[in-house]
Amino acid sequence: MQSTPNNALNTWHHVFVLTERFNMMALNALLEPMRVANYLSHGTICSHEFCSFDGDTITSSNGMTLNCTSPQEQLERNTTIFIVASWGGESYDNKKLTAWLRRQNRSGIQICGIELGSFILARAGLLIGHKATTHWSYLPGFKECYPDINVIEQLFTESDRLLTCAGGTAGFDLMLHLIKQYRGAKLAGEVADQIMHHPMRPSETTQRITYGRGVDGLPDSISKAVRIIEENLEDPPRVGEIADAVGISQRQLERRFKANFSCSIARFSQLLRLQHARVLLVTTDLAIREIATASGFNTQTHFNQVFNRCFGRKPSAYRTGWPQGEPMPKWPGTLSNFVASVRLPPEGRRER
Repeated sequence: MQSTPNNALNTWHHVFVLTERFNMMALNALLEPMRVANYLSHGTICSHEFCSFDGDTITSSNGMTLNCTSPQEQLERNTTIFIVASWGGESYDNKKLTAWLRRQNRSGIQICGIELGSFILARAGLLIGHKATTHWSYLPGFKECYPDINVIEQLFTESDRLLTCAGGTAGFDLMLHLIKQYRGAKLAGEVADQIMHHPMRPSETTQRITYGRGVDGLPDSISKAVRIIEENLEDPPRVGEIADAVGISQRQLERRFKANFSCSIARFSQLLRLQHARVLLVTTDLAIREIATASGFNTQTHFNQVFNRCFGRKPSAYRTGWPQGEPMPKWPGTLSNFVASVRLPPEGRRER
């Protein structure tokens, strides 16, 4: 909120717009700091309601349900809207919700997209020219679908009255940030103490630190090498080029990758490109040939072979994250397992 912190118990209202298969953890990360803020303030400084454009009862991805009402036609200015979406949010398109969001935006209401709720705000045209983020696994598709948005990988963004959040525990950081704006740093700090969320992470904090390595962060040289690989997925640099950019020898770089990931840098690079392709398959309408090229593979045939070997199905069978008829979605496996199992072309061949 943009209002100046004060001691009056004026109520800051929150409207949570839920879509089917929303993430309950992301919602709770937003709700709990508000509940604790009320508890510490001996009064209601935060209120909320659950709304939906898809019915009276909405089921989350873990099977829990929430009763919802239809949102008011026009909200008061002391309101923040949270669009909470997860599975299917990348393709969710409800014309009534879109028109409603545009109307609230024109009247100056603060709006935030949570996890794949960012796709819904983007589809409504609200994020053009603004910073935005979403869950890291969907960022490649988000960038591809919305080139007019400044898509960045971080916990949350704030651009004028428009916010986006990656989901998960990033909701704690976003809500603590907003409580600090609305009621001051002291209350935000006490709320953080109560929920034992320390440190309060700034918005620009990266979403990932381990890449399947374990609980610890990566050494600086490896982190920089990973960033270089991620920034050049369409045209993978040679190992020597990465080593030069990091400032160490190629032999040192290979040794450090072996120590941290138990695999070569080439194997790790290929895995990131396969994961990138998997996300584009789910989140975009690009042809498989285009996805292969965007993921750094020279031919669709080779891409199909490597993808099938890694994920156990053809790319054409991987165009939805939660297939119809399946009770639960399945991530294709852990990163640590993949780096140990993906087979590369013969040594000496530069796989693209």
